[in-house]
Amino acid sequence: MKEKILPHDHGQISSEVLLELSMNKTFLSVSELFKMLSDENRIRIFWLLCHCEECVMNISAIVEMSSPAVSHHLKLLKDAGLILSRRDGKEVYYTAAKTPRTEVLHKMIEDIFEVDCPAEHSFEKEPRYDSAVQTVNEIHLYLINDLKRRPTIEELSARFHINQTTLKNTFKKVFGQPVATYMKKYRIKKAIELLYTDMPISEIASEVGYENSSKFTAAFKDVTGVLPRSYRKSK
Repeated sequence: MKEKILPHDHGQISSEVLLELSMNKTFLSVSELFKMLSDENRIRIFWLLCHCEECVMNISAIVEMSSPAVSHHLKLLKDAGLILSRRDGKEVYYTAAKTPRTEVLHKMIEDIFEVDCPAEHSFEKEPRYDSAVQTVNEIHLYLINDLKRRPTIEELSARFHINQTTLKNTFKKVFGQPVATYMKKYRIKKAIELLYTDMPISEIASEVGYENSSKFTAAFKDVTGVLPRSYRKSK
């Protein structure tokens, strides 16, 4: 990076600070994370899930919100890698991801607003997750932020400096599915949202990362059991 010359050098700012300030993507990531918790109800749900694992119906009853509204907040929190979900039969349960990022946010909420933690020792009793989990969360954000990208495991491994086997095993542990399976379902989930608009199906296919409509249609049917056009008509 070219050395920055300040109009007035007071000897207060180190070159390391200037270098960090030049990393726009770093601050963008932090900004997006804070935007995620800019909603009062989303903070309440996140804080609740730091202390328990619950289904949508129970979360709705606890925070006194409708199930669709709760589901919307859960989706945003999960997309950001702040919470995890697991399916048990027909029921889906949610809880906070036990990562350094969520631990810091959890503590920040309680420290700043002086909220008493009913399970202050919860993170201490559980083994701390290593850097692989943090890296996998970064990979997750990288993948969902641009669905047109289709990097291979090898490319992700090289880009994020993580062993391929560790990447695959940790991703499955954190998100419950292999990378390819998770991303296929995520793409179709995004496509379903776009089917409620007037966007042509060919454009939707491109938007969620499919090079042609036939591959998109096949993937959509594999995940949902119906064709995109049929789904759009039924809704």
